[in-house]
Amino acid sequence: MLKITIYNEGVHEKLDHRAGEIYPKGIHGQLKSALEDEFEIKVFTLETVEGITDEVLADTDVLLWWGHIRHAQVPDEVAARVRDAVHGGMGAIFLHSGHHSKPFKLLMGTSCNLTWREDGDYELVWNIKPGHPITRGIGRFIKLDHEETYGEPFAIPEPDELIFIGSYEGGEVFRAGCTYRRENGKIFYFQPGHETYPTFYNEDVIKVIKNAINWAYSPYREKIGCPNVKKPLEE
Repeated sequence: MLKITIYNEGVHEKLDHRAGEIYPKGIHGQLKSALEDEFEIKVFTLETVEGITDEVLADTDVLLWWGHIRHAQVPDEVAARVRDAVHGGMGAIFLHSGHHSKPFKLLMGTSCNLTWREDGDYELVWNIKPGHPITRGIGRFIKLDHEETYGEPFAIPEPDELIFIGSYEGGEVFRAGCTYRRENGKIFYFQPGHETYPTFYNEDVIKVIKNAINWAYSPYREKIGCPNVKKPLEE
């Protein structure tokens, strides 16, 4: 059974009654409930984020990260640990507003800015790579009755693979599912998941996350070193 670590701030459900009603145990609680039948789960929130140590990450096959209004309160050293663990082969999935998290920005090397609007538009998450492992079992699109609108331009590096494109009632489009490789690690960014909409109860959204966990997992964990090789291979 793969070992999954989930980080969610755990703040919105305490501050916003709408989020608390939809996710009474937090987004982390809903993700844990949806995934624990197939994976071994550890959970961290902002209150316990410093517990995401090198040892925890070494024992994590894939990390799921959701953050929003408290990105700045995540210690820089925790973000650096996550970056280094991904470089060493740990898989990572960044969800929704995790695009502005410290670990994601470290791994992307860009601002990761975008445009946004929260007015409850519907979204179609278009599956543009139906043969990809992440889209296994997903039809032409996932329909979300309500989602926060994200729009281009999205200040990320060119994805290795563009998996999903989101289109919104208001006319915007967005690169909603992107994959990257960073050294030995694999990364998936997945846009759906605003805290005041029940996105993480959607069966297809959970299916994508499960698929992405299996895609991002690698049994090979080794940091690429920088050795001083004193002797040439051939004299």
